[in-house]
Amino acid sequence: METDIKLAVLIDGDNIPSAYVKEMMEEIAKYGNPTIKRIYGDWTKPFLAKWKNLLLENAITPIQQYGYTSGKNATDSAMIIDAMDILYSGQVNGFCLVSSDSDFTRLATRLREAGMKVIGLGEKKTPDPFIVACDRFIYIEILKKNEEESESTSAKPKAKEKREYDKITPKVVRLISSTIYDLADEDGWAFLGDVGSLLQKKQPNFDSRNYGFEKLTPLINSIGKFEIDQRDSYKGKFKLIYVRNKKGRN
Repeated sequence: METDIKLAVLIDGDNIPSAYVKEMMEEIAKYGNPTIKRIYGDWTKPFLAKWKNLLLENAITPIQQYGYTSGKNATDSAMIIDAMDILYSGQVNGFCLVSSDSDFTRLATRLREAGMKVIGLGEKKTPDPFIVACDRFIYIEILKKNEEESESTSAKPKAKEKREYDKITPKVVRLISSTIYDLADEDGWAFLGDVGSLLQKKQPNFDSRNYGFEKLTPLINSIGKFEIDQRDSYKGKFKLIYVRNKKGRN
């Protein structure tokens, strides 16, 4: 958790369901301190009414943006202008762009060029160009899902949620295997923390929760093609986890 990082959270109110706001803010807090929190939309429209109480509860500032022309998204332009103003103000170290809209792809790229950490949050329908333009991209469906699973005790809802998880495809296995190989020592072992970081760089939307696992260790363990070794850290205060490809595996 990097609580020393100051984040600007900019939310596309026209594009993100209000039902996810609590989980989104909890997730964002893992990556830094959200010092600026703004949501953009035309607040004269009825469909944004659900946001109003949530904004007060989460100290999010609503920014009014009228749709000047039919068919044009003025909200996107307002977010982009504000993001650049915040960038040049030097108030933050990173941005959280909350949207499923590919129109923010160039903005994410520009912010990273300026040395900003960029975290994207959006629905699974988010186009790939926006996802890969971010340092990390998190699907908001898995945040809501985890909350629902922790509160549910019946078998039927769990079965429904399980079907929504992404499948662990051969492509995913190859990605993990090649990443371990990239970081491995002479005996083939790689520190799991480094593996997770490199996976994120290679594929910003890689998240063990997409596959139904809270952490990377149980995800890798479930595949059956990797060895896991727990070692004592310096002075034995905690365990260090290492992983390697099983013999005969690529």
